[in-house]
Amino acid sequence: MDYPHIPSFAAVRALLFGFWVLSLFPEFAVSITRHYTFNIEYLNVTRLCHTRNILSVNGKFPGPRLVAREGDRVVIKVVNHISNNVSIHWHGIRQLTSGWSDGPSYVTQCPIQTNQSYTYNFTITGQRGTLLWHAHISWLRATLYGPIIILPKPNESYPFEKPFKEIPILLGEWFNVDPEAIISQALQTGAGPNVSDAYTINGLPGPLYNCSSKDTFRLTVQPGKTYLLRLINTALNDELFFSIANHTLTIVEADAVYTKPFDTDTIFISPGQTTNVLLKTKPYFPNATYLMAARPYFTGMGTIDNSTTAGILQYDHPSHHSSPKNLTLLIPTLPPINATNFVTNFTNQFRSLANAKFPANVPQKVDKKFFFTTGLGTRPCPQNTTCQGPSNSTKFAASLNNISFALPSLALLQSYYFGNPNGVFKTDFPTTPLNPFNYTGTPPNNTMVNNGTKLVVLQFNTSVELVLQGTSILGAESHPLHLHGFNFFVVGQGFGNYDPNKDPANFNLVDPVERNTASVPTGGWIAIRFLADNPGVWLMHCHLDVHISWGLGMAWLVLNGPGLNQKLQPPPSDLPQC
Repeated sequence: MDYPHIPSFAAVRALLFGFWVLSLFPEFAVSITRHYTFNIEYLNVTRLCHTRNILSVNGKFPGPRLVAREGDRVVIKVVNHISNNVSIHWHGIRQLTSGWSDGPSYVTQCPIQTNQSYTYNFTITGQRGTLLWHAHISWLRATLYGPIIILPKPNESYPFEKPFKEIPILLGEWFNVDPEAIISQALQTGAGPNVSDAYTINGLPGPLYNCSSKDTFRLTVQPGKTYLLRLINTALNDELFFSIANHTLTIVEADAVYTKPFDTDTIFISPGQTTNVLLKTKPYFPNATYLMAARPYFTGMGTIDNSTTAGILQYDHPSHHSSPKNLTLLIPTLPPINATNFVTNFTNQFRSLANAKFPANVPQKVDKKFFFTTGLGTRPCPQNTTCQGPSNSTKFAASLNNISFALPSLALLQSYYFGNPNGVFKTDFPTTPLNPFNYTGTPPNNTMVNNGTKLVVLQFNTSVELVLQGTSILGAESHPLHLHGFNFFVVGQGFGNYDPNKDPANFNLVDPVERNTASVPTGGWIAIRFLADNPGVWLMHCHLDVHISWGLGMAWLVLNGPGLNQKLQPPPSDLPQC
């Protein structure tokens, strides 16, 4: 007769000791590995009476939510079933020592080719909140995007009121034609690309467009509750204003970093940015429904999709199975398209929590200072051809310090790691402009850019101060700059030309906002600080895709540190080849 196995006294004691350790140190118990499969596949979608065969993940548009907790390991197998090469960027994830999983094509990896797959593998360290994932090659992120939701560790709470419900709100752009055809034609002719046909809320343009009323996002809420809206700007080329009629929003987080709460009627949000807001609903059932709306901010000289996407906020009536009819529809008032004063006042309100639990570790001393001009320029037309750029002999271009970033044909991180950078990249990116000029005044006669794949090399743990100076060449406009692999602190910003003698006196080194994407103001400058504590090759670029297509980017090469956990991990065995 078989007796059940009875554990020994020693085994029981070990088990009890394990429970005791976990009760003392709950952080040891909480981290799990979460597995996802992202199938990149075609999907027929109709918007504005136009049906397109778009690119999707798992047949969803917008794409699926990636949900994890702080401390979790996330493993995502991406399988490419389409004819385009593809890669996915986990926007805002620090990727500490796991640069191979960052995702920008030809920077940290070669793209995933048709019928191939690649497994992204990273641990979410010290981050909680809302981020986003999106394709990072050409303009494929127009439809390949979705939310990343990082919940706090178990037994950890939000530093604000616990919401009744959480809702992602993804602001996007819809094109009636394939965006790849648009950017391909623009790069060929040198012209500005055709603009989008609509903006969207969670993939839906809403009732203000022709043939679109059925494609409207509706958010049904209950009176007297607090909702957490996870706002994400996934638009390709546009910074946006967002508002809900007759409702105040309380901002509590930006780019997955908690902020000091503040109230606003209107949000300004740039592509790549996320903003978590609390929406307190009215205490009673109102005899109204409310429009939520988004439209662009733009000050440049080019064309713009100057339209408005809208969704509907409706209250659940306790005594009706469906909402009562004939309710008043209230419409929000959004700032005008060029409302730079609003943008400035709004962005200046962001502050880090900077408390004992969520400190703002602003570098107080600076090892390396950099000054990069940020803006547009020109490149010559090919010989014996006519272009449609600023003149018939030039094409539109963009640059940092007049270097227009050229993507290599081999991935930068692979070239560096395997010791053969020659012919792939150089490490002589200029630390200051080679030809200084009155950056926000009358533009110089020569606006030609230089092309190059140039990096800045940083020793591990270097503290960096970078001033990004906007220019007026081909029109002063706002540039949302995104830094891969790091968060940075926005210690200062202003209009006109940065003054290194006067402006640092006004820097906020106590509680500046901590972000991964921040806008260089129209006709102005922004000063950021970060600690280069993450080895690898990290792209920094304008998150308006037209500008990165024109070359507004560069990369930082951060060398390994001395410690075991300060070195870039070896590349995975399934790393794609070019």
